[in-house]
Amino acid sequence: MCLAFPMKIINKDGHSATVEAGGVSREISLRLIEDAGVGDYVLVHAGFAIETIDEHEAQETLKLMEQIALLQEDDEIR
Repeated sequence: MCLAFPMKIINKDGHSATVEAGGVSREISLRLIEDAGVGDYVLVHAGFAIETIDEHEAQETLKLMEQIALLQEDDEIR
């Protein structure tokens, strides 16, 4: 199964960008999408932005991912 994470572009330099989510930042490639800029949210998979998404969708997805992580932690404690 493949998983893409929503991340916000905080810096852009040509076809490269720095993205951030949950206090974690990383360098990614923007070569697979067009017209993404600073402040936009993108889905990131394997170091590439694969799609631009709106902020509301990104925030909702991040909330769901946090809830899943909490549930997994709870299961591990039991």
